[in-house]
Amino acid sequence: VANEGGKHWTVNEVRALIRIWSDKNIQQQLEGTVRNKRIFEQVAARLQKFGIDRDWKQCRTKYKNLKHEYKSVKSAQDSGSTSKSMKFFNELDAILGHSTMEQASKSDNDESERPPEWTEAKSEKDSIG
Repeated sequence: VANEGGKHWTVNEVRALIRIWSDKNIQQQLEGTVRNKRIFEQVAARLQKFGIDRDWKQCRTKYKNLKHEYKSVKSAQDSGSTSKSMKFFNELDAILGHSTMEQASKSDNDESERPPEWTEAKSEKDSIG
């Protein structure tokens, strides 16, 4: 997918972006927020150190496109299809494969965990009544 500047990402540029994205610190920041301009400004600054000139919007767009493509390939694989693939699947799977599982189990736990005082208070009322 071409970005706003119309300049396609090279394989090395995408690898560098993925390398930065695989940083646990960056991943945690991205998971915890929707307004992520600052994070992508950091990513763009780190790319600059590799001699890669991309602004934060280009980084965010590429990140979103990669993530979207990964998810569609992953869901195709999960449904038994092997026809769909992408260039950086293994690299992205290392980042997203485990984090999506962690997020899923986190949200499952959150829903089932009620404050203990709710259940205790309820049982006290029952025994009084």
